[in-house]
Amino acid sequence: MSDALVSVRHLTVSFRAEGGFFGRSHRRVRAVDDVSLDVEEGSIFALVGESGCGKTTLGRALLRLLPPDSGEVLFRGKDLARMAPEELRRQRRRMQIVFQDPYASLNPRMRIRDTLAEPFWTHEPHLSPREVEVRGRELLRLVGLRGEVLGHFPHQFSGGQRQRIGIARALALHPEFVVCDEAVSALDVSIQAQVLNLLVDLREKFSLTYLFITHNLAVVRHLADRVGVMFLGRVMEVGPTEELFSTPLHPYTKFLIGAVPLPDPRRRDRERLLLQGDVLSPTDLPPGCRFAPRCPYARDRCREEEPRMSEREGRKVACHYPLA
Repeated sequence: MSDALVSVRHLTVSFRAEGGFFGRSHRRVRAVDDVSLDVEEGSIFALVGESGCGKTTLGRALLRLLPPDSGEVLFRGKDLARMAPEELRRQRRRMQIVFQDPYASLNPRMRIRDTLAEPFWTHEPHLSPREVEVRGRELLRLVGLRGEVLGHFPHQFSGGQRQRIGIARALALHPEFVVCDEAVSALDVSIQAQVLNLLVDLREKFSLTYLFITHNLAVVRHLADRVGVMFLGRVMEVGPTEELFSTPLHPYTKFLIGAVPLPDPRRRDRERLLLQGDVLSPTDLPPGCRFAPRCPYARDRCREEEPRMSEREGRKVACHYPLA
């Protein structure tokens, strides 16, 4: 895709499985398994799926916070894995992350002044303390906080305010690409809406590109331009948001959409997909399609042959028998 800011090609990331003698194991779990996708410049790409499907691992691998086993992560066509350490350090200022937990992502022993100054100390050491202070106040203003709070500690703020500070820190070096890893899931619903609106405003103001990792499909429908659906380390479907919600191609996507609560009682009689079997373990995946043991539409081919990602009118799906 020519206008992709970030492209992932056959990316695999694995971890050693827990267990075994004295807690040691030689088995490895593929948290991300042969994933390929594109994030278009200026877009919001949402990555959805149940807990443990590999969303966060994929997001961190895109920023080289986790080393991949194989595959490529291309930022403007350059493979991050092939960059020399100094080149990668310069590249990092263009890619930032907003973490899930606003209580754990800020150092409780550091004043907000120092939290916001850290990126400048690392990447722009020529700035004077006065210049760093001015930039810190400007960052706080951008996220809706007063500059006077620079001298405060994290415990003096609410969860929503802490997340705004986390967003300010991510914006300090004027990045192009921001990974939002469940950035609002730890917040109250009313505060979630405020932070989401802030992220949208900042995207328009600074031409940002977001990878928005979440399990909340209700948020995704109103926020994202495109959606990728993950299941046990694999991307099952990718497509424009409204098309994916209105006509899901993969049974797992249909299940996720059907599980979203609806406030309108007149729509609660919609068709829902009920899964069969038990929850699968990432350490003991079945042959063929990994969703087949739970899929009510599965056939013999699904249990024997792993489906490849195929393209259908601008959408992609990894299913032998797509729903539409």
